[in-house]
Amino acid sequence: MVPDLDNAAWRRSSHSGGNGGQCVELALIGEHAAVRDSKNAGGDVLVMSAGALNRFVDAAKSGRL
Repeated sequence: MVPDLDNAAWRRSSHSGGNGGQCVELALIGEHAAVRDSKNAGGDVLVMSAGALNRFVDAAKSGRL
């Protein structure tokens, strides 16, 4: 099931600096996490479980990707 994104509270990375660079935005909706390109807010959204996002971030931080 795809969560309703109409009222999602999107957060931008604190590392983005607001300079229009390569940034993503994240919204947590119940047990789901949604990720989108901050420069294309109306574009495609990647939706996954919050647990899957945590595992992805952990793998990226540890250099396993």
